[in-house]
Amino acid sequence: MVTAAERGREMRGRLVRAATELIAERGWTATTTRVVAERAGVAPSLVHYHFPSVQALLAEAALATARDLTAQVAPLLAGARSAGAAVDLLFGALDAHSGTDPASVLLVEAYLAATRDDRLRQALAEVITEFRQELAGHFAAHRVPDPEATAAVVAAAVDGVLLHRSMLGPERGDTGAVLRRLVARR
Repeated sequence: MVTAAERGREMRGRLVRAATELIAERGWTATTTRVVAERAGVAPSLVHYHFPSVQALLAEAALATARDLTAQVAPLLAGARSAGAAVDLLFGALDAHSGTDPASVLLVEAYLAATRDDRLRQALAEVITEFRQELAGHFAAHRVPDPEATAAVVAAAVDGVLLHRSMLGPERGDTGAVLRRLVARR
């Protein structure tokens, strides 16, 4: 027998999945209570039963995606035997993202929304900080000078490459090579 708590978790999950899809398809501001409920196949009142606002739902969807992507970093870096190899693996993983794929679009939308929503900004900042710390730890282990600042630049480059891909398509040349030089020990 399914408990009420399990039904509630399942419903929240349906709503988050619907919001995730819709943010990428329609944009943050066009993802309303009504369209989320319609996509999830529920009454609009259920959105507000499970979330204090549609903005809270959208934030949860965006943060779940950001956390999922960040969670992939540690296992990815575990296979790197050098800082340069870490950069290669990280930028190799970016090949799965065109800049116009749903995850990339959702994150761009979330970054923009975070400029107007302090709670979302703080929560995304925590995810970014976690990503930077993971990179910095790996860079420190490979004796990269100033690993925290280097990780900040590499993390910003990841975001920047995806943003540019959304407008310009895949970059020409080896972006990873430029960043490998950044992490090379001197």
